[in-house]
Amino acid sequence: MGKEGRNQASSSSIVALIFLLQPFALRGIVEAKPLPGTDSCRGCGKLNVVVVMCDSFDGRLTFYPGNETVILPFINLMKRDGSLFLNAYTNSPICCPSRAAMWSGLFNHLTESWNNFKGLDPNYTTWMNLMEKHGYYTQKYGKIDYTSGHHSLSNRVEAWTRNVDFLLQQEGENHGASTFLTSPYWLERVKYKAIRIPKWSPFSELHPVDYYSSYTKNCTGKFTQKEIRDIRAHYYAMCAETDAMLGEIISALNETGLLKNTLIIFTADHGELAMEHRQFYKMSMYEASSHIPLLIMGPSIKSQHISGVVSLVDIYPTLLDAARIPIPKNLSGYSLLPLILEKTENNIPPRKQHPGWVLSEFHGCNVNSSTYMLRTGKWKYIAYSDDHSVSPQLFDLSADPDELTNVATKFPKMTQSLNRKLHSIIDYPKVSALVEQYNKQEFIKWKHSVEQNYSDILANLRWHQDWKKHPKKYEYEIDKWIKGNMNV
Repeated sequence: MGKEGRNQASSSSIVALIFLLQPFALRGIVEAKPLPGTDSCRGCGKLNVVVVMCDSFDGRLTFYPGNETVILPFINLMKRDGSLFLNAYTNSPICCPSRAAMWSGLFNHLTESWNNFKGLDPNYTTWMNLMEKHGYYTQKYGKIDYTSGHHSLSNRVEAWTRNVDFLLQQEGENHGASTFLTSPYWLERVKYKAIRIPKWSPFSELHPVDYYSSYTKNCTGKFTQKEIRDIRAHYYAMCAETDAMLGEIISALNETGLLKNTLIIFTADHGELAMEHRQFYKMSMYEASSHIPLLIMGPSIKSQHISGVVSLVDIYPTLLDAARIPIPKNLSGYSLLPLILEKTENNIPPRKQHPGWVLSEFHGCNVNSSTYMLRTGKWKYIAYSDDHSVSPQLFDLSADPDELTNVATKFPKMTQSLNRKLHSIIDYPKVSALVEQYNKQEFIKWKHSVEQNYSDILANLRWHQDWKKHPKKYEYEIDKWIKGNMNV
């Protein structure tokens, strides 16, 4: 932010600033502008609000393994002076749907935000719209991606055809360099020798959905320990760069005198596997992919660690609550203010208590089944598709933090109980069928739009270079899939 912009920001009254950052680069910064006819926010009773949402940040780095691998000074500052949520989760481990959940306060199946191309309706009323309606000057900057991620055709086709009976690998990766991009400067912030090599299950023990994910991501080959450590080092370096961007924002607020009257939220759309479970990218309910950072700092915010489970849909009601705006009753999320305020104001009505569970769902590419995760207590329950064609997974995170042992058959009563609970939250077999119907309709629409050229186009997509080996075979499988029954 330039000097002129900072001077302007210092005289602002009620401001909601939104910075949506990727961990790769900060291309600029928004300037806060004063509301007409106001000089100072002191005594106005309303907070400035800054939400920083980055991309692909493993939330466990904010508390475990205690920054042994990477230096994150500004995250540590927020952790020291604010509330850190130890168990915050994405509502969908991919960019556009997760952001749709954050901006709408609703689970993805309610808004039909199915993949990186299909998110919220462009005219959807977000929490920012409501804050602006109630007198906040608002601004968005950076990677928004909640209506459509505008991702490649390859990404869309991969999502649409995930239930077709074939396996197609993406193009190969130059280990470390093309998966994550960074510079020697940021790599110096990483303690290379402290990087943990994740444990992997044997191929023979992989869940079928995990095998599909690892194969389509081209991660089934051999990786040396150095290659794995290099990939993870590049990822941690990008996290260090993200922390520095967060620091620029906090420093600018401090220099303009706004910090003491500003609520700051730092979070991410999802995590990053970084070679855990034989995979990179996200699209998984494993902790590295689904566990996100959530830190809140500001006036009257407790300095504490909170162990209860929360998720991105909780940000919508939390911001409205902080701005003293009535919270819509239909939201999937809950205000987090009762958990983070030093004391509850007498004139604020009681809020609904956050339940002891969170829901995450995934309907996009690199996973050949709609996936549903229920996280409650020490348990993580993962269900798939129609509730019978793909076996579920159950992990005891207290005994098995690496999620290497599926205990669904060992604890059948717990598995059945969590499945009943999941069904009470979402009719997931019906949702899975609706997603498959959507995928077929979209693929058919696209196929007709390109007419006879569709096979040649598929042969040159980023994910489908394998197509060239047996195009007629794959065309046949697509035709069979299109003609298959729809269990809606």
